[in-house]
Amino acid sequence: MGKGNSMASKKTAVELIALQCSECKRKNYTTKKNRRNTQEKFEFNKYCPFDRKHTVHKEAKIK
Repeated sequence: MGKGNSMASKKTAVELIALQCSECKRKNYTTKKNRRNTQEKFEFNKYCPFDRKHTVHKEAKIK
C-alpha cells in the first residue's frame, strides 16, 4: 500500500481565521493571522450583508 495523504495541518505562524458578526453571529469573512505577532483576538468594523450595515466582527475558529 502507498502512502496516504493526511489532511492534518501542521502548526505554522500564520493561521486562517474567520470573522464572526457580533449581532447576527454569522461568519462572513476569512483572513490570515500571524500568531507570533498578534496574540490578542482580531476585532474589525466590517459590513454584514445579512444585517445590511457595518457591525463589529470578532475572530472565530474555522471548523
